[in-house]
Amino acid sequence: MRSMLREGFLELDVNGEHRKVVARPADTLLHVLRERLGLTGAKPSCKNGDCGACTVLVDGWPIKSCLMLAVEAEGHLITTVEGLKNTPIQKSFVDNFAFQCGYCTSGFLMNCHALAQIHPQASYATMREWLQSNLCRCTSYEEITQAMENVLLKT
Repeated sequence: MRSMLREGFLELDVNGEHRKVVARPADTLLHVLRERLGLTGAKPSCKNGDCGACTVLVDGWPIKSCLMLAVEAEGHLITTVEGLKNTPIQKSFVDNFAFQCGYCTSGFLMNCHALAQIHPQASYATMREWLQSNLCRCTSYEEITQAMENVLLKT
């Protein structure tokens, strides 16, 4: 944090790349990802942590990037939806039509990917609990749940 205040830049590890970026102390990780790095997969929706559209992974854990200051991300591994490549959950979302307007999809993908990595044998109850941190205004919950089940329960 000291270097950012003195030098005006952050060094972030995003999607496997080391990036230097100019940021203000009050900039959120969401703002820096979208406006400074051009990674627009994380969506600004509620901007208060309720919807999950801005979910990214920080050291493998789902974090709502609208609630995290960019300076707090220094020294951590950040993965955005742009950093996921050909994961089983992405294929399952497509196969199950687990999206409508698509605005919430990246947040759900990040949350579901993290669940598959952290709890690969997650129970249905655990999946439902994890789903509660994301909102879909188009109500694609049945399809999203099916996509998760296909990956985690191998149905």
